[in-house]
Amino acid sequence: MGVRKHNMAEQLKEARKQKALAKLTNCPTSPRKMRLVADLVRGVEVEKALQILKFSSKEASINLEKLLLSAIANWQAKNEDASIEEAGLYVKSICVDSAGMLKRLRPAPQGRAHRIRKRSNHVTLELGSKNIESK
Repeated sequence: MGVRKHNMAEQLKEARKQKALAKLTNCPTSPRKMRLVADLVRGVEVEKALQILKFSSKEASINLEKLLLSAIANWQAKNEDASIEEAGLYVKSICVDSAGMLKRLRPAPQGRAHRIRKRSNHVTLELGSKNIESK
């Protein structure tokens, strides 16, 4: 392997260390409701995001809080020597996609039926580090 490729590989390894991912799949909440809560924490520091999610009255905030704690744990596993306070972790990106739908029927007048779509979503949360990226 050449020197240039070796340097690029080292840079990619370092870039992967600086960010941490966590995914939540098939969460039984509609994507629209989850996006309302996800928009509150996008781009916010981790400590503040945890407080926002903890005191939010929305049901979706419980699942997002668990997901954020999981992403923090993933970051700590990659960076065992660094501390969270010095790293300046923040929510770099949070993406809510729709997942599969459960389709049900509800009886309607005159022998008809209305379809009910019980939606679910996938959430991908990525943490970034402000202090490490600036170096």
